[in-house]
Amino acid sequence: MPTPNGTRNRINDLIGYLVERGLADAQHYAYLEDVGSGLLRVSFQGAKQVSIALRDRSYGDIYELLAEARAYNVKMLDGALIQMMYLFADRKVSRHRLAFFPAPHLEEFQNSPEIYLTDQMYADVVARNVVPVPLRFDYDAAGNAELATTHPRSHLTLGQYRNCRIPVTAPVTPHRFIEFILRNFYHRAFSLRAQELPAAGEAFAETIRSRERRLLHVTVPA
Repeated sequence: MPTPNGTRNRINDLIGYLVERGLADAQHYAYLEDVGSGLLRVSFQGAKQVSIALRDRSYGDIYELLAEARAYNVKMLDGALIQMMYLFADRKVSRHRLAFFPAPHLEEFQNSPEIYLTDQMYADVVARNVVPVPLRFDYDAAGNAELATTHPRSHLTLGQYRNCRIPVTAPVTPHRFIEFILRNFYHRAFSLRAQELPAAGEAFAETIRSRERRLLHVTVPA
């Protein structure tokens, strides 16, 4: 079972991987914080600003505020922001928030097009028909069983839709999250560098309820 220290180390290994492979150009490494009452938080500098993303603003405004506040673990070369935060209670995962905020416009590409056009690795992010869709994997161990089908303990939210909570079978590890982002949004880069991705490590135990399992849902590999 992933531990607080192990989770922090996994995040930092993944950040190092993204930076060293030229996929990210800004980063805040994760740190472990004792917040009392048996709670340990895996967080990063600027994490206090993530509440911006919950406000009733346009996506463009949310992205700009997060970028200006440097509220991310990683800023990808195309401007996309990645956040990874975990809370552990008595060394067991209690909550997590794993978010991906693609840039609403390819500012980095407009400033330095030669970086992208000379490297097929970035072909996925410069296509003109790409529509930026933010996504978030959330987990809350204290989720209400009566709300299983409307607010699953582990769920995926797409596009900032308030009631979009697609059931997920378990909490998501940092490795599975970054692998998901690279495979689906930076596929050419992933195809070229997948073998270099840090090892997956241990997975979290399943938390999905039977009522959630009867719905279309996302399975986290064991």
